[in-house]
Amino acid sequence: MSYLNFKSEYDRFPKTTIKNHKAFRGYDDIYHELKSKMNNGSVIVFDYYPGVDEKEVYELIKRFNFSLEINMHDIFKDGKTMTEQMKYNLTDDRVFGRMYYGNLVDFIDEDKLEEAQNKIKEQKESVIVYGVGASLVSHGDVYVYFDMARWQIQLRYRKGMTNYNVDNYDEEILKKYKRGYFIEWRIADKHKEKYFECFDYVVDTNKSNDPKMISNDTFKISLHQLSKQPFRTVPYFDPGVWGGQWMKEVCNLDVNQPNYAWSFDGVPEENSILFDYDGVTVELPAMNLVLYQPKELLGEQVYSRFGAEFPIRFDFLDTMEGQNLSLQVHPLTEYIKKNFGMSYTQDESYYILDAKEDAVVYLGLKEGIQPTEMISDLESAQRGEIVFDADKYINKFPAKKHDHFLIPAGTCHCSGKNAMVLEISATPYIFTFKLWDWQRLGLDGLPRPIHIEHGKQVIQWDRTTDWVKENLVNAMYEVKEEENDCKIEHTGLHELEFIETRRYTINNSSLHKTHGTVNMLNLVDGKSAVIEGDFEPFIVHYAETFIIPASINEYTIKPYDCDEVKVLKAYVRS
Repeated sequence: MSYLNFKSEYDRFPKTTIKNHKAFRGYDDIYHELKSKMNNGSVIVFDYYPGVDEKEVYELIKRFNFSLEINMHDIFKDGKTMTEQMKYNLTDDRVFGRMYYGNLVDFIDEDKLEEAQNKIKEQKESVIVYGVGASLVSHGDVYVYFDMARWQIQLRYRKGMTNYNVDNYDEEILKKYKRGYFIEWRIADKHKEKYFECFDYVVDTNKSNDPKMISNDTFKISLHQLSKQPFRTVPYFDPGVWGGQWMKEVCNLDVNQPNYAWSFDGVPEENSILFDYDGVTVELPAMNLVLYQPKELLGEQVYSRFGAEFPIRFDFLDTMEGQNLSLQVHPLTEYIKKNFGMSYTQDESYYILDAKEDAVVYLGLKEGIQPTEMISDLESAQRGEIVFDADKYINKFPAKKHDHFLIPAGTCHCSGKNAMVLEISATPYIFTFKLWDWQRLGLDGLPRPIHIEHGKQVIQWDRTTDWVKENLVNAMYEVKEEENDCKIEHTGLHELEFIETRRYTINNSSLHKTHGTVNMLNLVDGKSAVIEGDFEPFIVHYAETFIIPASINEYTIKPYDCDEVKVLKAYVRS
Protein backbone atom coordinates (compact mmCIF):
# COMPACT_ATOMS: atom_id res chain seq x y z
CA MET A 1 0.00 0.00 0.00
CA SER A 2 1.01 3.65 -0.35
CA TYR A 3 1.54 5.74 2.78
CA LEU A 4 2.14 9.09 1.05
CA ASN A 5 0.19 11.21 -1.42
CA PHE A 6 3.46 12.46 -2.95
CA LYS A 7 6.70 10.83 -4.04
CA SER A 8 9.18 10.69 -1.20
CA GLU A 9 12.50 12.48 -1.71
CA TYR A 10 14.05 11.15 1.48
CA ASP A 11 17.84 11.25 1.01
CA ARG A 12 19.63 8.17 2.35
CA PHE A 13 23.07 9.55 1.54
CA PRO A 14 23.17 13.24 2.53
CA LYS A 15 26.49 14.88 1.66
CA THR A 16 28.23 18.13 2.49
CA THR A 17 30.36 19.59 -0.30
CA ILE A 18 33.78 20.90 0.71
CA LYS A 19 35.13 23.21 -1.98
CA ASN A 20 38.78 23.56 -2.98
CA HIS A 21 39.89 20.37 -1.23
CA LYS A 22 40.63 16.94 -2.61
CA ALA A 23 40.57 13.30 -1.58
CA PHE A 24 42.81 10.43 -2.70
CA ARG A 25 40.78 7.41 -3.77
CA GLY A 26 42.07 3.85 -3.95
CA TYR A 27 45.23 2.25 -2.63
CA ASP A 28 47.27 3.27 -5.68
CA ASP A 29 46.64 6.99 -5.13
CA ILE A 30 47.16 6.62 -1.39
CA TYR A 31 50.43 4.77 -1.95
CA HIS A 32 51.83 7.41 -4.29
CA GLU A 33 50.83 10.29 -2.00
CA LEU A 34 52.41 8.70 1.07
CA LYS A 35 55.49 7.60 -0.87
CA SER A 36 56.09 11.21 -1.88
CA LYS A 37 56.29 12.20 1.79
CA MET A 38 58.85 9.55 2.76
CA ASN A 39 62.60 9.23 2.67
CA ASN A 40 64.93 6.34 3.48
CA GLY A 41 64.88 6.88 7.25
CA SER A 42 61.20 7.70 7.67
CA VAL A 43 59.06 6.32 10.48
CA ILE A 44 55.53 5.77 9.20
CA VAL A 45 52.59 5.25 11.57
CA PHE A 46 49.35 3.59 10.48
CA ASP A 47 46.94 3.89 13.42
CA TYR A 48 43.65 1.93 13.18
CA TYR A 49 40.20 2.18 14.69
CA PRO A 50 39.21 -1.31 15.93
CA GLY A 51 37.36 -3.01 13.07
CA VAL A 52 39.55 -1.80 10.21
CA ASP A 53 40.37 -4.69 7.85
CA GLU A 54 43.99 -5.24 8.82
CA LYS A 55 44.69 -7.79 6.08
CA GLU A 56 43.48 -5.36 3.44
CA VAL A 57 45.66 -2.51 4.73
CA TYR A 58 48.65 -4.82 5.03
CA GLU A 59 48.61 -5.26 1.26
CA LEU A 60 49.33 -1.53 1.07
CA ILE A 61 52.07 -1.80 3.68
CA LYS A 62 53.88 -4.51 1.70
CA ARG A 63 54.25 -2.18 -1.28
CA PHE A 64 56.62 0.11 0.66
CA ASN A 65 59.21 -2.59 1.51
CA PHE A 66 59.91 -1.23 4.99
CA SER A 67 63.13 -2.34 6.66
CA LEU A 68 61.35 -2.78 10.00
CA GLU A 69 57.69 -3.58 10.60
CA ILE A 70 56.15 -3.28 14.07
CA ASN A 71 52.71 -4.85 14.42
CA MET A 72 50.65 -3.61 17.38
CA HIS A 73 49.28 -7.11 17.98
CA ASP A 74 52.78 -7.96 19.22
CA ILE A 75 52.64 -5.11 21.75
CA PHE A 76 49.16 -5.58 23.17
CA LYS A 77 48.58 -8.08 25.91
CA ASP A 78 47.25 -11.39 24.59
CA GLY A 79 43.53 -11.82 24.05
CA LYS A 80 42.89 -13.95 27.13
CA THR A 81 44.67 -11.46 29.37
CA MET A 82 42.73 -8.57 27.84
CA THR A 83 39.42 -10.38 28.32
CA GLU A 84 40.27 -11.14 31.95
CA GLN A 85 41.18 -7.50 32.47
CA MET A 86 37.80 -6.50 30.99
CA LYS A 87 35.85 -9.02 33.06
CA TYR A 88 34.22 -6.52 35.42
CA ASN A 89 33.06 -4.36 32.51
CA LEU A 90 31.96 -7.23 30.27
CA THR A 91 29.78 -8.86 32.99
CA ASP A 92 27.98 -12.18 32.49
CA ASP A 93 24.98 -10.57 30.80
CA ARG A 94 24.35 -11.08 27.06
CA VAL A 95 23.57 -7.40 26.48
CA PHE A 96 24.67 -5.11 29.29
CA GLY A 97 28.18 -4.31 30.41
CA ARG A 98 29.69 -1.53 32.48
CA MET A 99 31.19 1.54 30.85
CA TYR A 100 34.99 1.47 30.77
CA TYR A 101 36.63 4.82 31.53
CA GLY A 102 40.25 3.79 31.13
CA ASN A 103 42.58 4.15 28.17
CA LEU A 104 43.96 2.09 25.30
CA VAL A 105 47.36 1.96 26.96
CA ASP A 106 45.82 -0.07 29.81
CA PHE A 107 45.93 -3.10 27.52
CA ILE A 108 49.50 -2.58 26.28
CA ASP A 109 52.44 -4.67 27.51
CA GLU A 110 54.76 -1.92 28.78
CA ASP A 111 57.93 -3.97 28.28
CA LYS A 112 57.04 -4.73 24.66
CA LEU A 113 56.16 -1.08 24.10
CA GLU A 114 59.57 0.03 25.35
CA GLU A 115 61.26 -2.66 23.27
CA ALA A 116 59.50 -1.43 20.12
CA GLN A 117 60.45 2.16 20.81
CA ASN A 118 64.08 1.16 21.25
CA LYS A 119 64.04 -0.74 17.95
CA ILE A 120 62.91 2.41 16.18
CA LYS A 121 65.70 4.45 17.74
CA GLU A 122 68.28 1.92 16.58
CA GLN A 123 66.88 1.61 13.06
CA LYS A 124 68.52 3.73 10.36
CA GLU A 125 66.19 2.81 7.50
CA SER A 126 62.43 3.03 6.99
CA VAL A 127 60.06 1.80 9.69
CA ILE A 128 56.30 1.15 9.79
CA VAL A 129 54.29 0.89 13.01
CA TYR A 130 50.79 -0.32 12.25
CA GLY A 131 47.62 -1.34 14.03
CA VAL A 132 45.28 -0.13 16.76
CA GLY A 133 47.07 2.40 18.96
CA ALA A 134 50.19 2.60 16.76
CA SER A 135 50.83 6.20 17.79
CA LEU A 136 51.50 4.98 21.33
CA VAL A 137 54.79 3.67 19.95
CA SER A 138 55.66 6.72 17.84
CA HIS A 139 54.03 9.68 16.11
CA GLY A 140 56.43 9.06 13.25
CA ASP A 141 57.33 11.29 10.33
CA VAL A 142 54.10 10.47 8.51
CA TYR A 143 51.08 9.63 10.68
CA VAL A 144 47.99 8.14 9.01
CA TYR A 145 44.76 7.34 10.86
CA PHE A 146 42.51 4.62 9.38
CA ASP A 147 38.95 5.27 10.50
CA MET A 148 35.54 3.66 10.17
CA ALA A 149 31.96 4.00 11.39
CA ARG A 150 30.40 1.91 14.14
CA TRP A 151 27.57 0.68 11.94
CA GLN A 152 30.07 -0.83 9.51
CA ILE A 153 31.82 -2.50 12.44
CA GLN A 154 28.52 -4.07 13.49
CA LEU A 155 27.90 -5.36 9.97
CA ARG A 156 31.36 -6.93 10.00
CA TYR A 157 30.63 -8.57 13.36
CA ARG A 158 27.64 -10.24 11.70
CA LYS A 159 29.93 -11.61 8.99
CA GLY A 160 32.22 -13.17 11.58
CA MET A 161 34.72 -10.43 12.41
CA THR A 162 36.10 -10.70 15.92
CA ASN A 163 36.57 -8.02 18.50
CA TYR A 164 40.06 -6.59 18.68
CA ASN A 165 42.89 -9.03 19.44
CA VAL A 166 40.62 -11.87 20.54
CA ASP A 167 39.47 -15.06 18.79
CA ASN A 168 35.71 -14.80 19.34
CA TYR A 169 34.59 -15.59 15.78
CA ASP A 170 31.68 -17.75 16.94
CA GLU A 171 30.52 -15.55 19.81
CA GLU A 172 27.00 -14.20 19.36
CA ILE A 173 26.64 -10.70 17.93
CA LEU A 174 25.16 -9.27 21.12
CA LYS A 175 28.33 -10.05 23.06
CA LYS A 176 30.62 -8.71 20.34
CA TYR A 177 28.58 -5.52 20.27
CA LYS A 178 28.70 -5.30 24.06
CA ARG A 179 32.51 -5.49 24.06
CA GLY A 180 32.63 -2.79 21.39
CA TYR A 181 30.06 -0.50 22.98
CA PHE A 182 31.25 -0.59 26.57
CA ILE A 183 35.00 -0.87 26.06
CA GLU A 184 36.62 -0.88 22.61
CA TRP A 185 34.84 2.10 21.06
CA ARG A 186 35.22 4.17 24.24
CA ILE A 187 38.97 3.77 24.46
CA ALA A 188 39.39 4.06 20.68
CA ASP A 189 37.48 7.37 20.58
CA LYS A 190 39.46 8.68 23.53
CA HIS A 191 42.71 7.69 21.81
CA LYS A 192 41.70 9.18 18.45
CA GLU A 193 40.56 12.44 20.05
CA LYS A 194 44.04 13.02 21.48
CA TYR A 195 45.63 12.99 18.03
CA PHE A 196 43.27 15.10 15.91
CA GLU A 197 45.98 17.75 15.63
CA CYS A 198 48.78 15.24 15.06
CA PHE A 199 47.94 12.90 12.21
CA ASP A 200 48.83 13.90 8.67
CA TYR A 201 46.08 11.97 6.89
CA VAL A 202 42.77 10.24 7.62
CA VAL A 203 41.58 7.22 5.62
CA ASP A 204 37.93 6.21 5.23
CA THR A 205 37.92 2.38 5.26
CA ASN A 206 34.16 1.78 5.38
CA LYS A 207 33.97 0.15 1.93
CA SER A 208 36.16 -2.86 1.31
CA ASN A 209 39.02 -2.16 -1.10
CA ASP A 210 37.74 1.34 -1.77
CA PRO A 211 39.64 3.59 0.66
CA LYS A 212 39.59 7.38 0.48
CA MET A 213 42.19 9.57 2.13
CA ILE A 214 42.18 13.24 3.06
CA SER A 215 44.84 15.44 4.63
CA ASN A 216 44.62 16.59 8.22
CA ASP A 217 43.96 20.15 7.08
CA THR A 218 41.07 18.97 4.92
CA PHE A 219 39.75 16.86 7.80
CA LYS A 220 39.72 19.80 10.22
CA ILE A 221 38.35 22.31 7.72
CA SER A 222 35.51 19.90 6.84
CA LEU A 223 34.48 19.43 10.46
CA HIS A 224 34.77 23.15 11.13
CA GLN A 225 32.50 23.91 8.15
CA LEU A 226 29.95 21.35 9.33
CA SER A 227 29.84 22.95 12.78
CA LYS A 228 28.66 26.19 11.16
CA GLN A 229 25.77 24.91 9.02
CA PRO A 230 22.75 22.58 9.14
CA PHE A 231 23.59 18.96 8.36
CA ARG A 232 22.25 15.44 8.37
CA THR A 233 23.89 12.22 9.42
CA VAL A 234 23.79 9.11 7.22
CA PRO A 235 20.83 6.96 8.33
CA TYR A 236 20.94 3.20 8.50
CA PHE A 237 18.12 0.68 8.57
CA ASP A 238 17.75 -2.82 9.93
CA PRO A 239 15.11 -5.56 9.93
CA GLY A 240 13.58 -7.01 13.08
CA VAL A 241 11.04 -9.55 14.25
CA TRP A 242 8.41 -6.83 14.67
CA GLY A 243 9.41 -4.75 11.63
CA GLY A 244 7.04 -3.00 9.26
CA GLN A 245 6.65 -1.69 5.72
CA TRP A 246 6.43 2.11 6.03
CA MET A 247 10.14 2.90 5.76
CA LYS A 248 10.44 0.89 2.55
CA GLU A 249 8.32 3.47 0.75
CA VAL A 250 9.16 6.66 2.60
CA CYS A 251 12.90 6.06 2.99
CA ASN A 252 13.38 4.53 -0.47
CA LEU A 253 14.58 1.12 0.72
CA ASP A 254 14.82 -2.32 -0.87
CA VAL A 255 11.25 -3.50 -1.45
CA ASN A 256 12.43 -7.12 -1.57
CA GLN A 257 13.42 -7.13 2.11
CA PRO A 258 10.78 -8.74 4.37
CA ASN A 259 10.67 -5.68 6.65
CA TYR A 260 12.59 -2.85 8.24
CA ALA A 261 12.14 -2.45 11.97
CA TRP A 262 14.23 0.51 12.98
CA SER A 263 16.52 3.23 11.75
CA PHE A 264 19.05 5.53 13.33
CA ASP A 265 18.68 8.90 11.59
CA GLY A 266 20.19 11.40 13.97
CA VAL A 267 22.44 9.46 16.36
CA PRO A 268 25.93 10.94 15.97
CA GLU A 269 27.45 8.29 18.20
CA GLU A 270 26.44 5.63 15.66
CA ASN A 271 25.82 7.43 12.37
CA SER A 272 28.28 8.73 9.78
CA ILE A 273 28.71 12.00 7.92
CA LEU A 274 29.52 12.23 4.21
CA PHE A 275 31.77 14.83 2.59
CA ASP A 276 32.10 15.43 -1.14
CA TYR A 277 35.52 16.47 -2.44
CA ASP A 278 35.25 17.17 -6.15
CA GLY A 279 33.16 14.05 -6.72
CA VAL A 280 34.91 11.76 -4.22
CA THR A 281 32.70 10.91 -1.24
CA VAL A 282 34.41 10.36 2.11
CA GLU A 283 32.54 8.80 5.02
CA LEU A 284 33.61 9.58 8.58
CA PRO A 285 32.06 8.81 11.97
CA ALA A 286 29.84 11.67 13.08
CA MET A 287 31.47 11.31 16.50
CA ASN A 288 34.56 12.94 14.98
CA LEU A 289 32.57 16.17 14.78
CA VAL A 290 31.31 15.81 18.36
CA LEU A 291 34.84 15.17 19.63
CA TYR A 292 36.61 17.80 17.54
CA GLN A 293 34.08 20.67 17.66
CA PRO A 294 32.05 20.01 20.82
CA LYS A 295 31.41 23.60 21.89
CA GLU A 296 30.57 24.81 18.37
CA LEU A 297 28.19 21.88 17.86
CA LEU A 298 26.61 21.47 21.28
CA GLY A 299 26.96 24.91 22.83
CA GLU A 300 28.69 25.91 26.04
CA GLN A 301 25.88 24.88 28.41
CA VAL A 302 25.27 21.47 26.85
CA TYR A 303 29.00 20.78 26.65
CA SER A 304 29.54 21.73 30.29
CA ARG A 305 26.69 19.39 31.29
CA PHE A 306 27.37 16.36 29.09
CA GLY A 307 30.93 16.77 27.87
CA ALA A 308 31.73 15.75 24.29
CA GLU A 309 28.58 13.64 23.93
CA PHE A 310 25.55 14.33 21.77
CA PRO A 311 22.70 13.97 24.29
CA ILE A 312 19.67 13.80 21.96
CA ARG A 313 18.70 10.86 19.77
CA PHE A 314 16.13 10.59 16.96
CA ASP A 315 15.33 7.18 15.50
CA PHE A 316 12.51 5.35 13.74
CA LEU A 317 10.49 2.34 14.89
CA ASP A 318 8.31 0.87 12.14
CA THR A 319 5.51 -1.55 13.06
CA MET A 320 3.23 -0.71 10.10
CA GLU A 321 1.89 -4.11 9.02
CA GLY A 322 4.31 -5.53 11.58
CA GLN A 323 4.05 -6.58 15.22
CA ASN A 324 4.20 -5.12 18.73
CA LEU A 325 7.54 -4.05 20.12
CA SER A 326 8.66 -5.87 23.25
CA LEU A 327 7.15 -4.63 26.51
CA GLN A 328 9.99 -2.78 28.20
CA VAL A 329 11.20 -0.27 30.76
CA HIS A 330 14.30 1.94 31.01
CA PRO A 331 16.45 2.36 34.13
CA LEU A 332 16.33 5.35 36.44
CA THR A 333 19.39 7.60 36.53
CA GLU A 334 20.67 6.28 39.85
CA TYR A 335 20.26 2.67 38.68
CA ILE A 336 22.06 3.15 35.37
CA LYS A 337 24.86 5.05 37.10
CA LYS A 338 25.33 2.45 39.83
CA ASN A 339 25.07 -0.65 37.65
CA PHE A 340 26.40 0.42 34.24
CA GLY A 341 28.57 3.47 34.83
CA MET A 342 26.40 5.87 32.80
CA SER A 343 25.87 9.45 33.96
CA TYR A 344 22.31 9.82 32.62
CA THR A 345 19.55 7.53 31.42
CA GLN A 346 17.30 6.85 28.44
CA ASP A 347 14.28 9.05 28.98
CA GLU A 348 12.31 8.96 25.76
CA SER A 349 9.09 9.57 23.86
CA TYR A 350 7.09 8.24 20.90
CA TYR A 351 6.03 10.80 18.31
CA ILE A 352 3.59 9.14 15.90
CA LEU A 353 4.54 9.96 12.31
CA ASP A 354 1.83 7.73 10.89
CA ALA A 355 -0.64 5.13 12.11
CA LYS A 356 -3.42 2.82 11.03
CA GLU A 357 -6.81 2.92 12.73
CA ASP A 358 -5.99 0.08 15.12
CA ALA A 359 -2.62 1.46 16.25
CA VAL A 360 -2.01 1.62 20.00
CA VAL A 361 0.73 2.47 22.47
CA TYR A 362 1.10 0.49 25.68
CA LEU A 363 2.04 2.98 28.39
CA GLY A 364 2.02 2.87 32.18
CA LEU A 365 0.22 0.55 34.57
CA LYS A 366 -3.48 0.03 35.17
CA GLU A 367 -5.04 1.22 38.41
CA GLY A 368 -5.08 -1.25 41.27
CA ILE A 369 -2.72 -3.88 39.90
CA GLN A 370 -0.52 -5.83 42.31
CA PRO A 371 3.21 -5.49 41.56
CA THR A 372 4.07 -8.91 42.99
CA GLU A 373 1.39 -10.54 40.83
CA MET A 374 2.60 -8.81 37.66
CA ILE A 375 6.22 -9.75 38.28
CA SER A 376 5.21 -13.32 39.08
CA ASP A 377 3.28 -13.53 35.80
CA LEU A 378 6.23 -12.09 33.85
CA GLU A 379 8.57 -14.66 35.39
CA SER A 380 6.14 -17.50 34.71
CA ALA A 381 5.78 -16.34 31.11
CA GLN A 382 9.56 -16.24 30.74
CA ARG A 383 9.69 -19.88 31.89
CA GLY A 384 7.05 -20.74 29.28
CA GLU A 385 4.40 -21.66 31.84
CA ILE A 386 1.84 -19.00 30.80
CA VAL A 387 1.27 -16.32 28.18
CA PHE A 388 1.67 -12.93 29.84
CA ASP A 389 -1.59 -10.94 29.73
CA ALA A 390 -0.29 -7.46 28.93
CA ASP A 391 -3.81 -6.04 28.69
CA LYS A 392 -4.44 -7.02 32.32
CA TYR A 393 -1.61 -4.87 33.63
CA ILE A 394 -0.65 -2.23 31.04
CA ASN A 395 -2.70 0.70 29.72
CA LYS A 396 -3.38 0.66 26.00
CA PHE A 397 -4.00 4.03 24.32
CA PRO A 398 -5.16 4.58 20.73
CA ALA A 399 -2.40 6.19 18.64
CA LYS A 400 -2.98 8.50 15.70
CA LYS A 401 -0.77 10.63 13.48
CA HIS A 402 1.00 13.48 15.36
CA ASP A 403 0.23 12.11 18.82
CA HIS A 404 3.13 12.37 21.27
CA PHE A 405 3.55 9.86 24.11
CA LEU A 406 6.10 10.75 26.80
CA ILE A 407 8.08 7.96 28.44
CA PRO A 408 10.22 9.00 31.41
CA ALA A 409 12.53 6.26 32.69
CA GLY A 410 10.77 3.73 34.87
CA THR A 411 7.55 3.74 32.79
CA CYS A 412 6.46 0.42 31.23
CA HIS A 413 5.78 0.88 27.53
CA CYS A 414 5.87 -0.35 23.96
CA SER A 415 4.41 0.53 20.59
CA GLY A 416 1.75 -1.77 19.24
CA LYS A 417 1.53 -2.86 15.62
CA ASN A 418 0.61 -0.50 12.77
CA ALA A 419 2.40 2.59 14.08
CA MET A 420 5.32 4.57 12.69
CA VAL A 421 7.23 6.04 15.59
CA LEU A 422 9.76 8.85 15.64
CA GLU A 423 11.48 8.07 18.91
CA ILE A 424 12.96 11.13 20.59
CA SER A 425 15.11 10.34 23.57
CA ALA A 426 18.26 10.83 25.55
CA THR A 427 21.24 9.09 24.01
CA PRO A 428 22.02 5.99 26.17
CA TYR A 429 20.06 3.82 23.73
CA ILE A 430 21.24 0.34 24.66
CA PHE A 431 19.64 0.21 28.10
CA THR A 432 16.26 -1.36 27.44
CA PHE A 433 15.00 -3.87 29.99
CA LYS A 434 12.66 -6.15 28.05
CA LEU A 435 9.92 -7.61 30.22
CA TRP A 436 7.87 -9.59 27.69
CA ASP A 437 8.40 -10.30 24.00
CA TRP A 438 5.15 -11.92 22.93
CA GLN A 439 6.63 -15.46 22.70
CA ARG A 440 9.04 -14.54 19.88
CA LEU A 441 12.50 -15.56 18.81
CA GLY A 442 14.98 -13.10 17.33
CA LEU A 443 15.98 -13.15 13.67
CA ASP A 444 18.97 -15.25 14.77
CA GLY A 445 16.59 -17.97 16.01
CA LEU A 446 17.52 -17.36 19.64
CA PRO A 447 15.20 -16.15 22.41
CA ARG A 448 15.49 -12.38 22.69
CA PRO A 449 17.10 -11.24 25.97
CA ILE A 450 14.63 -10.58 28.79
CA HIS A 451 15.64 -8.56 31.85
CA ILE A 452 12.86 -8.92 34.41
CA GLU A 453 15.36 -8.89 37.29
CA HIS A 454 16.60 -5.45 36.26
CA GLY A 455 13.15 -4.26 35.21
CA LYS A 456 11.37 -4.99 38.46
CA GLN A 457 13.87 -2.80 40.31
CA VAL A 458 13.11 0.29 38.22
CA ILE A 459 9.40 0.07 37.36
CA GLN A 460 7.60 3.05 38.87
CA TRP A 461 4.47 1.43 40.21
CA ASP A 462 2.67 4.73 40.84
CA ARG A 463 2.56 5.60 37.13
CA THR A 464 -0.95 4.32 36.67
CA THR A 465 -3.80 5.21 34.32
CA ASP A 466 -4.92 8.60 35.63
CA TRP A 467 -1.38 9.91 36.09
CA VAL A 468 -0.35 8.66 32.66
CA LYS A 469 -3.34 10.27 30.95
CA GLU A 470 -2.65 13.60 32.62
CA ASN A 471 1.12 13.67 32.23
CA LEU A 472 2.24 11.45 29.35
CA VAL A 473 -0.46 11.29 26.65
CA ASN A 474 -0.60 14.32 24.35
CA ALA A 475 0.39 16.73 27.12
CA MET A 476 0.46 19.53 24.55
CA TYR A 477 -0.26 23.24 24.81
CA GLU A 478 0.40 26.28 22.66
CA VAL A 479 3.32 28.54 23.48
CA LYS A 480 4.53 31.89 22.19
CA GLU A 481 8.00 32.81 21.01
CA GLU A 482 8.82 36.49 20.63
CA GLU A 483 10.47 36.02 17.25
CA ASN A 484 7.81 33.70 15.81
CA ASP A 485 4.17 34.13 14.81
CA CYS A 486 3.47 30.60 13.52
CA LYS A 487 1.58 28.04 15.59
CA ILE A 488 3.94 26.59 18.21
CA GLU A 489 3.04 23.71 20.52
CA HIS A 490 4.97 22.33 23.44
CA THR A 491 4.63 18.57 22.97
CA GLY A 492 7.08 17.29 25.59
CA LEU A 493 9.02 15.95 27.11
CA HIS A 494 7.87 15.32 30.68
CA GLU A 495 9.29 17.55 33.43
CA LEU A 496 11.37 14.56 34.61
CA GLU A 497 13.17 14.58 31.25
CA PHE A 498 15.79 17.14 30.15
CA ILE A 499 14.68 17.45 26.51
CA GLU A 500 12.19 20.08 25.34
CA THR A 501 10.18 19.32 22.17
CA ARG A 502 8.13 21.84 20.21
CA ARG A 503 6.09 21.45 17.06
CA TYR A 504 5.94 24.32 14.57
CA THR A 505 3.19 24.54 11.95
CA ILE A 506 4.65 26.79 9.26
CA ASN A 507 2.88 28.43 6.31
CA ASN A 508 5.31 31.23 5.53
CA SER A 509 8.70 31.81 7.13
CA SER A 510 9.47 30.86 10.73
CA LEU A 511 12.40 32.40 12.63
CA HIS A 512 14.28 30.23 15.12
CA LYS A 513 17.00 31.17 17.60
CA THR A 514 19.25 28.49 19.05
CA HIS A 515 20.07 30.48 22.20
CA GLY A 516 23.47 28.83 22.13
CA THR A 517 22.32 25.22 22.24
CA VAL A 518 22.17 22.52 19.57
CA ASN A 519 18.79 21.92 17.89
CA MET A 520 17.71 18.59 16.43
CA LEU A 521 14.67 18.61 14.14
CA ASN A 522 12.54 16.40 11.94
CA LEU A 523 10.16 17.39 9.15
CA VAL A 524 7.12 15.50 10.45
CA ASP A 525 4.64 16.79 7.86
CA GLY A 526 4.91 18.34 4.41
CA LYS A 527 6.91 17.45 1.33
CA SER A 528 9.99 19.61 1.95
CA ALA A 529 11.30 22.72 3.67
CA VAL A 530 14.22 25.10 3.21
CA ILE A 531 16.45 26.20 6.08
CA GLU A 532 18.14 29.57 5.59
CA GLY A 533 20.61 31.70 7.53
CA ASP A 534 24.30 32.59 7.40
CA PHE A 535 24.96 29.47 5.33
CA GLU A 536 23.89 28.07 1.97
CA PRO A 537 20.15 27.22 1.81
CA PHE A 538 19.58 23.72 3.14
CA ILE A 539 16.71 21.57 1.82
CA VAL A 540 15.10 18.89 3.99
CA HIS A 541 12.47 16.38 2.94
CA TYR A 542 9.64 14.65 4.74
CA ALA A 543 10.78 12.47 7.67
CA GLU A 544 14.41 13.62 7.48
CA THR A 545 16.20 14.48 10.71
CA PHE A 546 18.62 17.38 10.66
CA ILE A 547 20.88 19.16 13.13
CA ILE A 548 21.42 22.88 13.69
CA PRO A 549 24.73 23.46 15.53
CA ALA A 550 24.75 25.81 18.51
CA SER A 551 27.16 28.11 16.65
CA ILE A 552 24.28 29.21 14.40
CA ASN A 553 22.53 32.04 16.24
CA GLU A 554 19.36 32.06 14.18
CA TYR A 555 17.80 30.45 11.12
CA THR A 556 14.51 30.40 9.26
CA ILE A 557 12.34 27.51 8.09
CA LYS A 558 9.77 27.81 5.34
CA PRO A 559 7.82 25.40 3.13
CA TYR A 560 9.45 24.32 -0.12
CA ASP A 561 7.33 22.81 -2.90
CA CYS A 562 4.31 22.71 -0.57
CA ASP A 563 1.99 25.10 1.28
CA GLU A 564 2.54 24.00 4.88
CA VAL A 565 4.99 21.98 6.93
CA LYS A 566 5.23 20.75 10.49
CA VAL A 567 8.63 20.57 12.14
CA LEU A 568 9.39 18.94 15.46
CA LYS A 569 12.34 20.49 17.28
CA ALA A 570 14.21 19.10 20.28
CA TYR A 571 16.82 20.77 22.46
CA VAL A 572 18.25 20.50 25.96
CA ARG A 573 16.37 22.62 28.48
CA SER A 574 18.48 25.25 30.20
